[in-house]
Amino acid sequence: MVHTHYKQEINMTEALMSRINELISHYPEDKRKSALLPVLHEVQDAHNNWLSTELQDKVAEILHIKPIEVYEVVTFYTMYNQRPIGKYMFEFCQTSPCCLNGVEDLMDYTCEKLGVPVGEPTADGLFEVRGVECLGACGYAPMMQLGDFYKEHLNKEKIDQLIADCKDNKIILHDK
Repeated sequence: MVHTHYKQEINMTEALMSRINELISHYPEDKRKSALLPVLHEVQDAHNNWLSTELQDKVAEILHIKPIEVYEVVTFYTMYNQRPIGKYMFEFCQTSPCCLNGVEDLMDYTCEKLGVPVGEPTADGLFEVRGVECLGACGYAPMMQLGDFYKEHLNKEKIDQLIADCKDNKIILHDK
């Protein structure tokens, strides 16, 4: 396995630091680490949706914890990205209800349409397909998450429309 080190500009703006400090304020001083997940979300959102090792180190410094404590969280959860990703990340649920309803075929179809394997961004950086664990919407299988939103009861036609809407910049990724 080849490990590529991606460079990332760290830009801890005044607004971002204010938001981080507001999140930290919800916890006792000796429990700053409790703010780790929401702080990582804010920092990732402010840095093109990924967290370099250097950026993770900065989060550790801010929270007064060891870098390994940040690395453990970032490497455990699929919601934190350790490299640049496609702008439109199609995160397909790969647990039993979705698999029984054809999500694996839809993932293959999507990858074929985009010309990439699972886990690699398209050459233009617009798309990426990823398989994830349960998204808690089993009654709507097969489904995926795109940004902050669920796309449910998927089929090939809906995938085609999602790809077209993304290319036309019609998809909203975040609700904030």
